[in-house]
Amino acid sequence: MPHAATEKTAEPQEPGPGRAPRRRHRGVAAGVVIVLVAAGAAVALADLFHGPSRPGAGAGSGDRTSLATVTRQGLVSQTTVNATLGYAGSYTVAGKASGTITWLPAAGRLIRQGGVLYRIDNGTPVFLLYGRVPAWRALSERAHGADVRQLNHDLVALGYGNRTDVAALGWKYFGWDTKAALQDLQEHLGLPQTGALPLGQAVFEPAAIRVSAVPARLGNPASGVILTATSARPVVTIALDAAQQSEVKTGDKVTITLPDGTTTPGRITSVGKVATTTSGTATIPVQVALQHPKAAGGLDQAPVTVAITQASVKDALVVPVNALLARASGGYEVEEVTAGGRRHLVRVSVGLFDNAAGMVQVSGSGLAAGQRVVVPAL
Repeated sequence: MPHAATEKTAEPQEPGPGRAPRRRHRGVAAGVVIVLVAAGAAVALADLFHGPSRPGAGAGSGDRTSLATVTRQGLVSQTTVNATLGYAGSYTVAGKASGTITWLPAAGRLIRQGGVLYRIDNGTPVFLLYGRVPAWRALSERAHGADVRQLNHDLVALGYGNRTDVAALGWKYFGWDTKAALQDLQEHLGLPQTGALPLGQAVFEPAAIRVSAVPARLGNPASGVILTATSARPVVTIALDAAQQSEVKTGDKVTITLPDGTTTPGRITSVGKVATTTSGTATIPVQVALQHPKAAGGLDQAPVTVAITQASVKDALVVPVNALLARASGGYEVEEVTAGGRRHLVRVSVGLFDNAAGMVQVSGSGLAAGQRVVVPAL
């Protein structure tokens, strides 16, 4: 962007023969966000310029300009995309017992192993156990199978079963120890202590659930869909342009900006391979796990932004992106201002871009940390 000339400086010089005025670069690279921020760059802004025309990129321009200090620092290349903060997984809790619904949880409620999902008739609880095999039969002594194994693991995890006793008979076997442990759990929940698990008394899901919607109503029969839920694990989902699939991979570190402006670190856990098309744009799902899940603060379906780190460099010579001037013959220059107020153009090669911070790695003969270059005024 062109700069205006200085105020209270030496008289401007006329452009030399053959030197054509340059325009400040407005599009260094696709997707580069021209934002000048500190972001640890220690950019010094000083000496506001505005006045008569001067040679170089801003010749004949009345645009206000300022100065930034060339620094040496680490730099990361980031792409910032929009995303949604929610919860992972999707579960449907269906009733398999006879009776009438007399209590339901509210949306947003977190239910863990051994917790009550809903109640029927005279307050009889239907409770949650962990497991990937859905309840499909009643369980009692001498039963054997994968559903019994997960029941045994649940009873031990809840503190009602003894690991050694269960293992001695086999995790897949419903023995006397399973019966005794189940009786203790039923007593705790206020259920008849039969030591058997009727179909519909418990629901198996892989982990704790967070109620997302409750389509059932009080007074309805306890059958069909009672509630829908997600896991309790917060996750950020990105609908990434399919053309950018090669730019991200599982394990990449990211920075998530939450709705209140705070940031929290995360890591990409999955990159989709099947694209879907919406409004003419093909996207793939990318999921991000929060390094500190509590930072989500219970938000669900909240808009966030994600800065994806694609590359990094240490000890780079760095200037703001908007200090770059596009040369008519190709390449870039920056306009340096000496301590005495003289200006000259320095041809530079560009390296890594930090889109989020608006900084770029440069190298050029005669350019060093501590020098000042012209940028558009804020």
